[in-house]
Amino acid sequence: MAQFVGSLARHPARASFIWYGSGVIAGSLLLAHHYCRAPKAEPISLIDAAFTATSALCVTGLGVRSTGNDFSWLGQLVILLLVQLGGIGIITVTTFVTLNLGGRQSLHNRTLLTETLGLGDEPDLRKVLRRVVQFTVLFELAGAAVLTARFLFDYPFSTALWHGIFHSITAFCNAGFGLNDDSLMAYRDDWFVNLTVMGLVIIGGIGYPVMIDLTRNWHGPWPDRWARLMLHTKLMLSGTAALIVLGTAAMLALEWRDALAGLPLSKRLLVAMFQSVTPRTAGFNTVEIGLLNDATLFVIILLMMIGAGPCSTGGGFKVSTLTVLILRAWSSFRGRARVQVARRTIPQEIIDRAVTTSLIFAVVAVLGVIGLLTSEHFNYLETVPGKLFLDASFEVVSALATVGLSTGITPHLTTAGKMIIIALMFIGRLGPITVVAAVSLGQRDQRIAYASEEPLVG
Repeated sequence: MAQFVGSLARHPARASFIWYGSGVIAGSLLLAHHYCRAPKAEPISLIDAAFTATSALCVTGLGVRSTGNDFSWLGQLVILLLVQLGGIGIITVTTFVTLNLGGRQSLHNRTLLTETLGLGDEPDLRKVLRRVVQFTVLFELAGAAVLTARFLFDYPFSTALWHGIFHSITAFCNAGFGLNDDSLMAYRDDWFVNLTVMGLVIIGGIGYPVMIDLTRNWHGPWPDRWARLMLHTKLMLSGTAALIVLGTAAMLALEWRDALAGLPLSKRLLVAMFQSVTPRTAGFNTVEIGLLNDATLFVIILLMMIGAGPCSTGGGFKVSTLTVLILRAWSSFRGRARVQVARRTIPQEIIDRAVTTSLIFAVVAVLGVIGLLTSEHFNYLETVPGKLFLDASFEVVSALATVGLSTGITPHLTTAGKMIIIALMFIGRLGPITVVAAVSLGQRDQRIAYASEEPLVG
């Protein structure tokens, strides 16, 4: 037991693996129980329960059963608790293991975790854990209050309150679960609901280190505030804003005469912005995803792959990773050996880590697409063979990036297809962090150094 605890302390990613694995098992058993099933719904099989539990704990939002119609209030509560635990689980478990299981931690491990979680020079790791909980409760309560007030116009108080709480938590945790089968399509023109959900998604997606850094420097003139921010915060804010603008412009251009046809300009802008925000990585939609044209679906796939920020409630290979890769490419194009931005130099180890993370993400996605194409070839997808590859690719990236959007094929997957998506959701939630932890463990001592030789690249 001592060796097991010591292993967890040295490698916190293993604790996250055990946390999420145990949560999926417990959630599956609970959701398969008849108390969690709506009275008139068909029995929930163990594979469907496992799919739903994994989707909730990995804050994805893909569903093979209707959350609002197939699950009882108790089942919906279990799903919501899994979403909440999954949203902040990685940070809380990692911090807990570092503080309580490892005894006296090495200076390197403490410094690494402190910088990762955004504490700056503050050595008290418990402080960041309290801040994570405070931020989560604050924003979720605020979102629940606003949404409940809006839903009171549509439902009785108890129903409006439950819908407000449920959608606020799933939005902040970037989960994408909704109590309506059409997600938020009924509120496509509602500025109140759209702006609230988008705000929760963006705040939850930028990551807790950015939130902590912003609150720590929230004083003084605006130029001074920006100058004091960490480089990571600057990259995340700039990258997030750029992706929202570019995604909105692409949605407007590609769907102007299709999904957005007939809407006034203000409503077109609202719908386009919402569908630019939620693919990274919330999974809500106000338009029918399956009816979007192929070019739009491909843009959404790219947005889903990028995802949110590190140490956030979202997935993907992260906005900051993409930003670092772009800066590296731009520096190489200009003939510069070092990557410099905002009067800072990005270390080569960080660039190597970004390349590794992106490559592993791409490899897993390719394997997932191949697996899903194989498992679903003779099933539902063969009725629309022209969209087989696109639908499968969309589903795989949505699962791996823990987004939750779908073109409509999720409920029709075979058992093998469901297992592939379950594995992808699990890997998507843990993969990037596991990779970073593995890369950060230190370098092995290589006693033999061979002569250098440069292969041709590019």
